[in-house]
Amino acid sequence: MSQPEMQPEGPPRKESDAGSGGGTEAEQPVPISAAGRDLTGRAFPLGDWGEPAERLDELYRWVETGALRTADWYLNDRIRKRRGARALRLGTAAGVVAGTALPLLDLTGALSGSAGWGYPSLLLGAACMACDRYFGLTSGWIRNLATAQAVQRRLQVLQFDWASECVREVLGPSEGTASEAAERCLGVLRRFSEDITELVRSETADWMVEFRAGPAPMGMQSLVSGGGAARAEPGAGAGRFAMPSVATRPNMPRQRPPESPR
Repeated sequence: MSQPEMQPEGPPRKESDAGSGGGTEAEQPVPISAAGRDLTGRAFPLGDWGEPAERLDELYRWVETGALRTADWYLNDRIRKRRGARALRLGTAAGVVAGTALPLLDLTGALSGSAGWGYPSLLLGAACMACDRYFGLTSGWIRNLATAQAVQRRLQVLQFDWASECVREVLGPSEGTASEAAERCLGVLRRFSEDITELVRSETADWMVEFRAGPAPMGMQSLVSGGGAARAEPGAGAGRFAMPSVATRPNMPRQRPPESPR
C-alpha cells in the first residue's frame, strides 16, 4: 500500500475506480443544506477493501461530510429561532418602554389620556416574554449555535489528526504493519463519529430538560419524566406497585399505669 495515497488531501478519484455505489456517493458532494430535514442516520459506504488507502480516504470524506451536514443543520435551525427571539425581545422592550413612558406623558400633559394605554403595553411586553420562554426560542438559538461551534471545533481536530497520521506514514519510520496503520486511522474516524453523536445527544438532552421544566401539559410532562405514579417498589416483586401513602396516626409507646401507694 502506497502511504501517500492515504492523505485526504490527495486528488479525487474517478468514478470508474469506485468498487460500488458507495464510492460514487462519497465522490459526489452530498447536499450540505439540511434545512427542514432531520438528523437521521446515513448508510455506511460499502466498497472493496482491496485498496485500503482508497477506502480510508472514502471513509474520511464520508465522516467529514456528515459532520458538516450536522453543523449546517444546527446553523439553519438557528436562523429561524434567532429571528423569532429577536422579534419577541423587541416586543418585550417596546411594551416595557411604552408602559413606562405613556403614564409619564399623561402626567406631564404632553399626551393627555395616554395613561390608560400603559397597562396594555406592559401586558404586551409580558406576553412577548412569556412566548419566548414557552417556545424556547432564545434558549434554542443559543443551544444550536453552541452545538454547531462544538462540531466545527471537533472537525478541525479531526483534520489535524488525520494529517498527522498521513505525515507519520509518509515521513516515518512507519510503526508496525500496514494493517496496524489502517486500524489506527479507523480508530481516529470512529472516535470522531462517537464525539459528534455525543454532542447531538447532549443537545437533545438539554432540550428535554428544558421541555420538562417548562409549562408543558401535565400529561406530556409525565411522558417525558417516565411517569412516577406507577413506579414499582424496590423490594417488591414484579407486577406490584407502590401503595399510596396514607397519613396514619403514629404509634406511641405504651406507658405503665402509675402504681397505687402502699
